[in-house]
Amino acid sequence: MKKLVYFLILPLSYFSVNAQTTAEITEENTLTEIQNIDRKMLNYQDDDLPWHGRRFKVTAGAFFPVNNTEIEVNGTNGNIGTDIDFEKDLGFQNNTVSFFGTFEWRASRRSRFNLEYFYLKRSSEKTLQKEINFQDHTYPVDARVSAFMDNEMIRFAYGYAIVSKPKYELGLLIGAHVMLADVGMRLEANTQALEYHDNVDFTAPLPDIGIWGEFVLGRKVGLYANVNYFALKVNDIDGRIISYNLSVLYNVYKNFSLTAGYTGLNIRVDVTRPRIDGFFKWGYNGPTLAATYSFGNHVKFYKH
Repeated sequence: MKKLVYFLILPLSYFSVNAQTTAEITEENTLTEIQNIDRKMLNYQDDDLPWHGRRFKVTAGAFFPVNNTEIEVNGTNGNIGTDIDFEKDLGFQNNTVSFFGTFEWRASRRSRFNLEYFYLKRSSEKTLQKEINFQDHTYPVDARVSAFMDNEMIRFAYGYAIVSKPKYELGLLIGAHVMLADVGMRLEANTQALEYHDNVDFTAPLPDIGIWGEFVLGRKVGLYANVNYFALKVNDIDGRIISYNLSVLYNVYKNFSLTAGYTGLNIRVDVTRPRIDGFFKWGYNGPTLAATYSFGNHVKFYKH
């Protein structure tokens, strides 16, 4: 009986010790592999990431926004303006194509300055389904009208990185969207004597604050995101704005990269002036495709 017990104990002891040794080796190897991966992710050299952390960055591309536009302009003679939906009432296309450009200067490891420009020109012709009061004229039902809207958006921003690591950055933004708008309508009549038109143009500086983040996802892939909001009344201009952007960068070759993203902006401006009295509401969102070129020295990041 004792021999049988010894016979059972010895193999079990062997398997137990062997299993423990194997587990320790596996755990040690797994830990080593994880440490090696982490070390590789943390030890990218400047040549490995030619697109990340450069002093200067220039981006140009196409934007495919879906628009939603409303405007109301009261007349100088007491005429109360109609709330006009440009897409529904005037036949403007919701989907448009435009271009944009940005320039970034990294003054230091934590500080960066951005300049952005966006331009959109739209026009339409339609037979009115309802009466419209626009500025000093009334456009009757069944009248044939042409309309246009030209918008330029210039944005200045300063970003400060609260967290600045080699693989990711998080920070705050402060800046301003400056909108230059020109909107008009024309009654298309059979004779020149019956034609009339109205147009208004204004410049609205709208400050905003926000948060941003930039992340290195791999040797050739990066991610950038920001969200901005503000509401402010300055003299006779009352404005509210919210904007956002999410984009993924893929490094094609050295300093040249391609980006694909999704961006949007919603803005409302109320203007009360002797020449202009009314509101302008404009929202857009849609995908972007762009090319980016980075140059200049790399900023110095610290791991700790």
